[in-house]
Amino acid sequence: MRVFRVVASVIAVVALGVGAMRSTAVNAGAPLAAPCSAAALSAAMESTLPVTEVARFGCEGHWAFLWATVGTAAHGVGVTEVLRLNPSTLRWKVVPRSTYCRAGMMPQYVYRLGCFSN
Repeated sequence: MRVFRVVASVIAVVALGVGAMRSTAVNAGAPLAAPCSAAALSAAMESTLPVTEVARFGCEGHWAFLWATVGTAAHGVGVTEVLRLNPSTLRWKVVPRSTYCRAGMMPQYVYRLGCFSN
């Protein structure tokens, strides 16, 4: 009877250890979310012109749009940009609308608000 208890205890400990390893592996593999904020999307444009105002923005999946004013106040210009997330760096990148603004290439929300403005 004592051998049975020892064997049952060992099996229980092994089962708990395997269960713990599985749950850790699943949680560690979960994708990280990129920030969907005016600051994160504006940062993608800072190398070209400074963003002075954000009128509207939105994200869905790996896609985003940004309605912003770039340039100084006296020479500010309203722009609409479509951005795509680089999954390896979790940074947004402005992509050419002439290439990516096609039905079915991005979520409808981003397509509608990012591809049909100025």
